[in-house]
Amino acid sequence: MAGMWARLRDDWNVKLRRGAWYRITRLDPLQAVLEVGGRLLEIPSALLQVIERPPRRWTVVPRPSDAVHLPQGCGDRYAVCPSCRERQSLAGRPRRMTCRRCDENFEVAWSEPSPGDRSTAG
Repeated sequence: MAGMWARLRDDWNVKLRRGAWYRITRLDPLQAVLEVGGRLLEIPSALLQVIERPPRRWTVVPRPSDAVHLPQGCGDRYAVCPSCRERQSLAGRPRRMTCRRCDENFEVAWSEPSPGDRSTAG
């Protein structure tokens, strides 16, 4: 599973940060095991989007109704760092952002559907 990553496909409350990518340690058709905060967490595979390379762009996430501990100044959406999973508020529509936690700079994935974005649900 080296190099495989997953994030929630939709707005599910299953102990993962919406929009954050996690390293996969095991993947089968029914279940995936993700490394979350130094622990292993089993998640149904159907809930996940899987990629083969580490993520390199900020994910834009619509503010979930049940979200807690959101960044100060967070409006109707926020961004999630692809490197450290820090959530950061969005001002305007930046092309790139630098993470205040890990100091990495990445493009913002405005064109990607976001977990929980009802406008892209079909």
